[in-house]
Amino acid sequence: MMHSIAPFIDHTLLKPEATTEDILRLCDEAIAYGFAAVCVNSVYVDTTLERIKDTPVRLAVVVGFPLGANFSEVKALEAKMAVEKGAREIDMVANIGALKEGNFIRVEKDIKETVRAAYPAEVKVIVETALLSDKEKEKICRIVLDSGAAYIKTSTGFVPGGGAVIEDILLFKSIVKDRIKIKASGGIRTLSFARNLLESGASRLGASSGISIIEEENAETCR
Repeated sequence: MMHSIAPFIDHTLLKPEATTEDILRLCDEAIAYGFAAVCVNSVYVDTTLERIKDTPVRLAVVVGFPLGANFSEVKALEAKMAVEKGAREIDMVANIGALKEGNFIRVEKDIKETVRAAYPAEVKVIVETALLSDKEKEKICRIVLDSGAAYIKTSTGFVPGGGAVIEDILLFKSIVKDRIKIKASGGIRTLSFARNLLESGASRLGASSGISIIEEENAETCR
């Protein structure tokens, strides 16, 4: 059994109604609980970095969020600006519409432009699994593999009924092997589910319920 699940969790707050006070609290919680990163919208880069400086917590910034339907140049610029300010990870949303219509060249170009602009930060490509067929999931895995991105990520959490499922993690792992990492996100609220995702091949978990998961783990340890 793993010692602690906290280092695998990106403590996440992406709600449109989030305030600066909420983001500062998110940072303090990430430091206190030992989470891998905080994941925020780009407008909070400066606020977040000031709060987490001199700590092991990394800053992850979402790009093209939550629809992925921005100009590729805008995604690249947002990523570049975030990294120049100090972000170490970029969670970008792929062009889901282009993928659905089979415009794979556009999907690949969109991802590669962001990867180049974000260097040397790690890029996680959000592919919104709930909207994809298994065939489309397999295709986007191969596109992400060839893009230079560090991770493929399941979900934004903004699609109704969408989120991480074990079957998608297993499918991703069967294709990407250990060449890139997998981030599971969306609907991760319990310790057992979080562990199952990691055991199935995920390397990182995006969750807004990280604290309750750790509290569940602590309670288990005390039994």
